[in-house]
Amino acid sequence: MTTPNPVTGVAGALDVDVEELAAQEARLVLPRFTYEDAWTLGTILVELARERRAPVAIDVRRGPQQLFHCALPGSSADNDAWIERKRRVVERYGVSSFLVGARFRAKGTTFEDSSRLDPDRFAAHGGSFPIAVEGAGVIGSVTVSGLPQAEDHALVVLGLERLLSTYAADAA
Repeated sequence: MTTPNPVTGVAGALDVDVEELAAQEARLVLPRFTYEDAWTLGTILVELARERRAPVAIDVRRGPQQLFHCALPGSSADNDAWIERKRRVVERYGVSSFLVGARFRAKGTTFEDSSRLDPDRFAAHGGSFPIAVEGAGVIGSVTVSGLPQAEDHALVVLGLERLLSTYAADAA
């Protein structure tokens, strides 16, 4: 059993359940995604990262357009490079970068060894998640970089869960 990180409370193991990751994506489909929603999601992630003193960079995109970007203390330009590499995996496969990597590991290989994609341009490491909208499919991505990959992924999932709860509150 992996011990949770004291800052984030998330275990950093890579032996994740592919079905569980796929279920997250099925559950985290948004009813809409506007410019205001991008700002809300980005600020939710900034608040979560600050609470954890997480040295991350955060990126939210709709298609190729960057709608939100923030680099918190302790992050670096390397995190922006990781964001780009992880985001390209989401754009190519239409699922989270963590799920792509987990699927390759479940087959007994790695993304780097078997994808035939340039590892300088693509990284199937946790932290980038598709923004999917009901009736439209994947329309963008949200990415966090700066923590171990399972923790980057978990932070994005928590941010999307909080965004979904704001929609529910608005509807009530």
